[in-house]
This record gives sequence, C-alpha cells and structure tokens, in this order.
Amino acid sequence: MRAPRIRVRPARPSDVPAVVAMVHELAEYEKAPEQCHLTAAQLTDALFPADAPPALFGHLAVDEQDTPVGFSLWFRSFSTWEGRHGIYVEDLYVRPAARGTGAGRALLAALAQKCVRRGYPRLECWVLHWNPARDFYQAVGATAMTEWVPYRLSGAALRQLAAATPPGEPHG
Repeated sequence: MRAPRIRVRPARPSDVPAVVAMVHELAEYEKAPEQCHLTAAQLTDALFPADAPPALFGHLAVDEQDTPVGFSLWFRSFSTWEGRHGIYVEDLYVRPAARGTGAGRALLAALAQKCVRRGYPRLECWVLHWNPARDFYQAVGATAMTEWVPYRLSGAALRQLAAATPPGEPHG
C-alpha cells in the first residue's frame, strides 16, 4: 500500500472546524486539554477578519481527498537584530494516522519557502522539552535555542501589572 499523497495549501474558512478540532487534539497530546479554549468563531476572526488584515495565518496538509491531516498556524515576527520579519510557528500538528507521510515536513517546507521568497531570515517555533517532535526539527536542520528562557505573563500577574501603570503614563 502506498503512502497517501500529501499537499499543503492555505487555510480556507471552511477548514476552521477541522483546525479547531486538531488544536484541541494537540492540547490533549501536550497534556493540557483544560487550557485549550479555542472556538471556531475565535479562529475565524483571527484568520479571516472582516475589518482588518489577518494577523494569524494557516496552512493545511491535506490528503488526496482534500481531507485535512495536519495544520500550521503562524504569524510574522520581527527581529530587531536582523531588521527584518520572520515567521513564528504557533502550532504545527499532524494527526497520528498521518505521521510518517511527510505531512509535517511539507507544512514546514511551505513556511520555509515563504521565508525565502519574502527574504525572511528566520522560521521559529517552541517545542516542549519532552516532545519527540524535537527530533523532527533537528532532522530538518533546526537549532534548539537553549540559551533563551521563555517567559509568560498571564492571568492575575498580567492584570496586576496592567493596573500598576505609573502616574502620568497613558493607558492604552
């Protein structure tokens, strides 16, 4: 039996339910399903806003019947050191049944091609330290940025800092 033929294409509005389902599958895989609250309305608004250019972009890996088997959601980043934009991959996921078909590599290659065409020097993502996908990224030549420590400000700490604006500083 031959492996399914995979192709990558930009996300369409009709793909939103499948992408939301796969985001929730990814959250389950990453052992944090209770932290995933994405809805179809939220993703539609982010990918296909009615009143502004999108800030989030998506690509799907699809099989021969155009059935989504994986996705990438990404946005443009900016390097002050390079003085140019890059691409930050928020999520890249391939359904278990499609792993080993080249779907993940095809998704990443599509973004690499976009970087090269646009003159972007960087394609970046975060990978959990226990995730076997680290081997995949290393196999395609990605370098782990072990000297950088990610920080996140959210929840009560975010609200507390926001409320602590110094006197005379504008809010907004």
